[in-house]
Amino acid sequence: MTTLATSPAARLPRGPRRRRARILRNAFLLLLTGLFLAPVGWALLSAFKTPVDIIRDPLVFDPTGFTLENFLRVLRDVPIASGFLTTAIVLVLKGGMTLFFAPLAGFAFAKYEFRGKSVIFGAVLVTLMLPTIVLIIPLLLEMKELGWVDTYQALVLPGSVDAFAIFWMRQVISAVPDELLDAARVDGCSEFGIFWRVVLPVIRPGVAGLGVLTIMNIYNDFVWPVVIANSDRMATLQVVLSTLAQNITGNRIGADYATVTGELLAASSLALVPLLVLFIALQKQFIAGILAGSVKG
Repeated sequence: MTTLATSPAARLPRGPRRRRARILRNAFLLLLTGLFLAPVGWALLSAFKTPVDIIRDPLVFDPTGFTLENFLRVLRDVPIASGFLTTAIVLVLKGGMTLFFAPLAGFAFAKYEFRGKSVIFGAVLVTLMLPTIVLIIPLLLEMKELGWVDTYQALVLPGSVDAFAIFWMRQVISAVPDELLDAARVDGCSEFGIFWRVVLPVIRPGVAGLGVLTIMNIYNDFVWPVVIANSDRMATLQVVLSTLAQNITGNRIGADYATVTGELLAASSLALVPLLVLFIALQKQFIAGILAGSVKG
């Protein structure tokens, strides 16, 4: 009687096989993580090198040669502090409007029946198909007629409650049991009170996930701010970064390629750190919000 040959991996007991597969999977994921983070790490470390060292030895990192020269120069030559301030103001105002009105709209679409509900919600979803560039000219003409060009109103109000946020909140709120709402009505709670006291605590993970996405979208938004902001005072951080090289060479006569590169890396590092800190601090809420938003209503 003959027996079939088996591989060494197949002869291992189930426990060691699972452990080996888990180790290989984790090693592969660690390798991918390293590949994705390598450019970010290189940019952060290179920002602390002298301009000459960045060009001469781009892949060598000597801790004894690290300096804050690039950061001090970029803060002196470029209005990056003003860009941070403008972006922070827009984040608070626009993000606050999104996180307040989008859940209310999602609550209405998820838990109320009214005439034209499907048509209105369909129209909201249709706007998701429109590229941003299509709306630039109509919005710019509208802001001009209102006298809002180069103002905070123009930076904050357009797109403050977008279709994606409403759709996200509608999907999340659809999973809330109707029995909770009916019990609150029996207790005499108002409709807004039901939303505020019953629905909002339940959908907190979904709101947190939407908050992270909203902050990232506003923080990285470039097309609309560069069109509507004409002055340095109203320029957001991304607009400031887009004109970084011109500002550096314009504010310092004879600025060479190495100096510009060092300041570009320093400015990019300053802009990157807030998003990294935000995502690391709120990664659990973000993942929970993603899972909550994936529930089918």
